Amino acid sequence: MTLFQSSSRCRGLSLIEMTLVIAIMLMLASIVMYSLSSMGEWKQGRSSGEKLKAVYLAQKGYLADHPTESYGTLTAAKLIPYLPGRDSALPTAKALNDSDLTLEITTMPPTFKLSGSVYDPSGSSTDGLWDTAGL
Repeated sequence: MTLFQSSSRCRGLSLIEMTLVIAIMLMLASIVMYSLSSMGEWKQGRSSGEKLKAVYLAQKGYLADHPTESYGTLTAAKLIPYLPGRDSALPTAKALNDSDLTLEITTMPPTFKLSGSVYDPSGSSTDGLWDTAGL
């Protein structure tokens, strides 16, 4: 019987292994943080797209009831009664830089504009973010 037994089963983690585990955890945490920061922009774009869809449905409803009118003559007063949820005003939105956007209701489908040009920072008119894709 020997007093000192050499057993390879009781070995701990080396400094290199611990460093590697910490580095992987930090990489995963940074990926999650990047994803969460983009989530706010996506949510804002999605919300604006839903607002545009609501106005588009109001435009279609009004023009179905008034077939002799053109969409170029639409006003807020004409569309508000046709908005889902019976809102008392047209929806508003803010750009990603927090500036106010203008709702263009005399075009079909409606758009949000910033400084006179159509605002769609997603770069795609078919993704449902900042546009009426799917309708």
